This record gives sequence, C-alpha cells and structure tokens, in this order.
Amino acid sequence: MSTDLTAKTPAPVPPGKGGPASGDGLLQLMLGGMRRNMRQYGMLMALGLIVVLFAVWTDGDLLLPRNVSNLVLQNSYILILAIGMMLVIIAGHIDLSVGSLTAFIGAMAAVLMVEHNLPWPLAVVLCLAIGAVAGSVQGFFIAYLGIPSFIVTLAGMLLFRGLTEIFLKGQTLGPFPKDLQKIANGFLPEVGPHTNYHNLTLLLGFALIAFVVIQEVRDRKRQLEFALEVPPVKLFLLKLVALVSAVLVVTMLLASYKGAPVVLLILGVLVVGFGYLMRNAIIGRHIYAIGGNLPAAKLSGVKDKKVTFLVFLNMGMLAALAGLVFAARFNAASPKAGLNFELEAIAASFIGGASMSGGVGTVLGAIIGGLVLGVLNNGMNLVGIGTDWQQVIKGAVLLAAVGFDVWNKRKVGS
Repeated sequence: MSTDLTAKTPAPVPPGKGGPASGDGLLQLMLGGMRRNMRQYGMLMALGLIVVLFAVWTDGDLLLPRNVSNLVLQNSYILILAIGMMLVIIAGHIDLSVGSLTAFIGAMAAVLMVEHNLPWPLAVVLCLAIGAVAGSVQGFFIAYLGIPSFIVTLAGMLLFRGLTEIFLKGQTLGPFPKDLQKIANGFLPEVGPHTNYHNLTLLLGFALIAFVVIQEVRDRKRQLEFALEVPPVKLFLLKLVALVSAVLVVTMLLASYKGAPVVLLILGVLVVGFGYLMRNAIIGRHIYAIGGNLPAAKLSGVKDKKVTFLVFLNMGMLAALAGLVFAARFNAASPKAGLNFELEAIAASFIGGASMSGGVGTVLGAIIGGLVLGVLNNGMNLVGIGTDWQQVIKGAVLLAAVGFDVWNKRKVGS
C-alpha cells in the first residue's frame, strides 16, 4: 500500500479571511474570535446588558432623553479623570492624588474668580497650568528620584486636600461666572430650521458614525497588512453594527431633548486626541512599552523617565480640567469636593480593560468602564437601591473585572 506524498495540503486561511465553512464551523470561528478578543468586547457587552437591565427595571426611565443628558453631565469629570488614569496604569503606575487635586483646582478657581475677580478664561488657563505643575512635581519624584508612585501620590492626596482646606478656610466659595457654568451645564446652540430634533447634535452624531466606521475599517486593514490576527469578518461587522447603533441611539436621544452637552464635546475631543496618541504616536507606543516590559523598553532606547514624567504631567492637567468642570457644574468650590474620585477613576480604568501589571488598556476602554459605573449609579438611584448596597455592587463589579483579567491571562498563557 503506497501513500501519495505529492498530495497538496490545503493552504491555511489568512486571519480575518473567510473560507467555505459549515454553519457549525462558522459558529466555532466566531466564538473563537470572541474568546481571543474578550478583553475588547467583554465590557461593551456588559455595558449593553446593564443598560437593557435597568431600562426594563425602571420602565424605560433610564433611557429618557433628560436622563441620558443628566448621565453625561453627572459623569463627565470622572470620565475625564479616567482617561488620564488609564495612561498612568498602562505605564505601570497609580495616582491616588487626583481626587484631592480636583478639589484643590476648584478652590484655586474660586479664589481667582470669586475673590479676586480675575476673568474666567485667564483663570482657567492658570488653573490648568497649576494642575500641570502639580502633576509634573509628582512625576519628577516618581520618574527621576525613583520613589514609588503609590507613596508619592498618597502624599499628594493629603497635601492637596490640606491646601484645599487652607485656601477655602473650610467654607464653600461661589458662585462662578455664568459663561464658565455653561461649559459644565450648558448645551450646544440650536442652528438651522426648526425641527423636532436638535440639528447640530444630529450633524455631529452622523459625523461621529462616519468617523467610527472609517476608523474601524482602517484599523482592520492596517492589521491585515502587517499579518496581525484580526476578528472574523462577521464578528467585525457585528461589532461595527453595534457601535453604529449605540451612537445613533444616543444621538437621537440627545437631539430630542436640548441637544448635546458642551462637556460631551470636550470629552469627544479628548477621546479622539488621546486615542490617536496611544494608537499612532511614538509616545503612545513608549507608554505601552514601559508598562509592558520596562527592561526591554530601556534596551530598545525608550526614555522611560521622560515618558513617566509626561504621563503624570498629563494626569495633572486632566485633573485640573475635571476640577474646573466639577466646580462649574455645582457653581461652588467645596473642601469636600473630589472625595473618592481617584477610586472611581481607577475602577473605571480596570473595568475598562486595564491590567494591574501595566502595558494593557485603551482610552475607549476607560470611557466604557466609566459609563458602566455611571449607568450602575444612575440605574440604582432610579430603582431606589440604597447607597450601602450601591457600594457593595460596585465593589463586586470591580472585583469581577480584575478577576476576569487574571483568568484571561492564565488561560492565554496555558
């Protein structure tokens, strides 16, 4: 009995390219793609399930246009902090000072604008500069003196909280100028003919949908060009449909009320800007490198001290921006402002896919994690769950997210 050694073995199907497959084979392919990309899709699916759960539980109140607008306004400062915190965690560090720095910047803004009548645009620039200096000082101690970030930022948390009490003299200070309040509480102006929807919001929503589709297709094409593993085509299309549907629903809900909040536009600029920075810029790749494998990054010529310094400088500026938004939203600076903000930002980052060991995470993931917490808070308030049980549930969600990260690493490594 002879064997034909010349028989050709079928060529493997390139990643992302579909070949003929049975229904069961296609299902297995999609499930395999989802397992390989669980970090990317897991929280998106969780966010969708939480929204559906509370939408049903509250008889649709969660998705009322007014409530969706409030959801954005109530969580804007946490989402701003989560973007900066995600970069810090990707670089392999932590920042416990952002809540206190947020309160301190609010106090400085009140002192400059309320007590000294400084024009609000100049006061905003000065406050952002103060936040950058505060972040850079902490970054210097961490990057160049080698003190662990946990210790430095713990000291910063105490220091900035004390300075807030000193500057405000233990009292609440306000009100802020009307124009500054509009940044945190205002909505985009109405333009065009009178309709039942906010025209500018619709225009921005459709532009965002086009941007999302183009960006996703471009990223997939780039990954295929470099022979990187990509999700199956049908899974990719399913993800694209889900993203477009989500953006469209939110756009229509906002456009049927007062339109998009101004702070949502600020968040959009931050997400697009920092998303591009982390995906395409050299500094973004260096942040991933020092968090993923610091010795290898040093051998590759990455200036790890400079990168770490810049990461904390950026965190200081974003904390300052969050402090201005928070103070303007409540029209006053308070010594108790910013309590537990650092924990919310850290939780949002880990829920959104960051890894305790560093080197993993995305800006969009931080936003998704922040929205998971925001929808949980909002939904639980609507159904009347007490603050005690709210803390228990949020703690369980955070533990589950970190536990999933550990499980996923072990499964990939096995």
